Order: sequence, then C-alpha cells, then structure tokens
Amino acid sequence: MGDLDIRAAVAEDIPAIVAMLADDALGAQRESPDDLGPYLAALERLTADPNQRLVVAVREGRVVGTLQLTIIPGLSRRGSTRSIIEGVRVHADERGSGLGTRFIEWAIEESRQENCQLVQLTSDNTRTDAHRFYERLGFVASHVGFKLQL
Repeated sequence: MGDLDIRAAVAEDIPAIVAMLADDALGAQRESPDDLGPYLAALERLTADPNQRLVVAVREGRVVGTLQLTIIPGLSRRGSTRSIIEGVRVHADERGSGLGTRFIEWAIEESRQENCQLVQLTSDNTRTDAHRFYERLGFVASHVGFKLQL
C-alpha cells in the first residue's frame, strides 16, 4: 500500500473530498464542487461534534480517500453504542489498491476503541460493486433502509 496516512479532514482537504463525492453518477447529481461554502460549514459542525470523525487518507501529500464515522450512543440492544460509516470514497486511480479495505478496517477498529457493539452502513441500491466489497469484509445486508427527502 505504500505510505498512507489516515487523519482528520481539514478545510484545505474539502476540494479534494467534494471532487471524490461528485465522481460518480449519483454524486454528480447531488454535489456542487463549484460552491464549497456548504461543505466548509459542514466541516465546522462535524469538527465541533465529538461523535463525528470526518477523515481522509493521504498518500504522498495527496488526498486519495475519505469517510465519515459517526458514534451513536443508544438505549436499544441493552444500551449499546453503534457506529455508522458514511460517505466512503476512494479516488478513481486508487480503486483496487486495497485502500478501501484499509479504510473500513480503520473505521471498525476506531469503533471498537469507542466500545461500539455494532458497525453499520448504508449503500445505494445501485452500488452493487460496493455491496460485494462490504460483504467480503463481513457486513451482512440484514435490513431494508428508508429515506425521506426534506
């Protein structure tokens, strides 16, 4: 894998993160790389919340991946804490390099350190390659998800 650093995202990373979010058919419809204001405001909110981790993977000074990990204390499952992995993106020229696996393993370990009993994620129905990837890492498609656009 070479030299790779996983660290908290900072404002200077936002253009690269947004570019990765927009780099597919779904993201291209909902992201706005030409207007970084909302993303910078979101980074401020995320940074201020101790239960949020927006991280980047950096290789040779270049952002090559991102993900968000949210820690959620809960009452169900005997007061279990769970984590949610969201917004996983790997730069196009890094796909297939093992970075995605390393990223998810990082998130799982971070969840363990936070005493989470469950790690969950969602993936759009159309992302069949991603579904196979997550299943290879031990995730089970156990639930049906619903969303309500506000």
